[in-house]
Amino acid sequence: MRALLNELGNRLESAHKPSQEAYWLLAKALRTSSQGLLLRLGEEVGPGAEARVRGWLERRLAGYPLQLLLGDVEFCGLTLEVREGVLIPRPETEGLVELGLGLIARHPSPRVLDVGTGTGAVALAFKRARPDARVWATDVDPEAVGLARANAERLGLAVEVLEGAFTAGLGGFDLLISNPPYLPEAYRAEAPPELAYERDVALYSGSDGLDMPRELLKRAHEALEPGGWLALELSPDNAPTLAEEAAGQGWQGVQVEADLTGRPRFVVARKSAHGSPPPAPGSP
Repeated sequence: MRALLNELGNRLESAHKPSQEAYWLLAKALRTSSQGLLLRLGEEVGPGAEARVRGWLERRLAGYPLQLLLGDVEFCGLTLEVREGVLIPRPETEGLVELGLGLIARHPSPRVLDVGTGTGAVALAFKRARPDARVWATDVDPEAVGLARANAERLGLAVEVLEGAFTAGLGGFDLLISNPPYLPEAYRAEAPPELAYERDVALYSGSDGLDMPRELLKRAHEALEPGGWLALELSPDNAPTLAEEAAGQGWQGVQVEADLTGRPRFVVARKSAHGSPPPAPGSP
C-alpha cells in the first residue's frame, strides 16, 4: 500500500496538486477513513480498490474536483454531500459564517436568510451553531434546493429551503447572508478546469462580477428588519467597490473584512434602525 500511495502522491505533486489527496482517494477506494487507512498501510490493496483509485486519479489529474470524487466536503464541522453542478463550499466561506454569527451574537432567536444556498452549507452551519435561530435558505437551481434539503434532513437540522430568486419574497430578517456569484465574465478565460463542473450562474455575475450582488443590496434592504445586518462574501477585487456603493446608498456601518489570508473578502452593512430606504444610486 505504501508503494501505491507514494506513486499516487508523486503523480499528484507533478501536477501541482497536494500529495495528501492520494490518502483521501485511497481511503475512499478502500471504504475506510483517512485514520483507518493509516492503520492498514502494511496491507496489500486488492485489484478492485486499486483500479478504482487509479481511475479517480486520472480524473483528478484531468481537473475533476476532488470533493466530487470523494462525494462530500467538511464545512464548519459538518459533512455535506456535494454533487456535480452545485457550488462546492470553499474553506474561506467558513469565515462568512463566523462573521455572521458575530453580528447577531446577542440577538435572541434571530431570523436568518441564506441567499444562493447551494449545498445548504451556510444555512446549516448557522442552524448548528445557533439552534435557537429560525433559518431559511433560497436558491434558483432546483438541483441545489434538492441537495440542500437532503443535507438538512440527513444532518437533522431544521432549515427551510425554498426554490426562488434572492429572498423569494420573504422578509422580516435580522441577518441576510450570502456567498453570491461574484466572478467577472472575463475570468472564464483563465478559470481552473475544476470550475467547469459547477454552474455558471453560481459563479459569474457580469463584467465586474457585481451584477447579482448589486441587486441583492436592494432586495436585502427590503427583506431586513430595521437594524438588520447584511453579510456578503465577494472577490478581493470587487468587495471594496460594493462596500463603497452600499455606503453611498445609505447603508450603515459598512465595513470590508479580510479573510484569513488578509485579503478583503467580506462586506458587512446594516439597515438603518429607522428603516428608511436607501437613496437611489446616483442621487444626492
